[in-house]
Amino acid sequence: MPWVDKNECTGCGTCVEGCPVDAIAMENEKAEIDMDECIRCGKCHEVCPEHAVKHDSERIPQEVEANVEKVKGYMTHFTNERESQACLKRSTNFFKKERVVAERTLEELEKMRKT
Repeated sequence: MPWVDKNECTGCGTCVEGCPVDAIAMENEKAEIDMDECIRCGKCHEVCPEHAVKHDSERIPQEVEANVEKVKGYMTHFTNERESQACLKRSTNFFKKERVVAERTLEELEKMRKT
């Protein structure tokens, strides 16, 4: 999914004009993408003169770090090691389930490709 690097966005509005589904609006003089409306067409990437619209793959390291920090925060709520490790196991299971969902979704999407 695309996202806007607020440090690079100059607020020119080119992406707003180029979005075929009006999923981008200006907020505080910066582009903001409504991910519920975005159809992932890539037009915003193509038209942004400042290259402020980024691919979500560029966020992977930050997202991993945020997930790890969130789980560490959950673990601090437990006073003994056994409960803390049980929390870690539940969190690990959650991310494993997310991986399975993603993999199966990709498999189904691949079936949709025209050969």
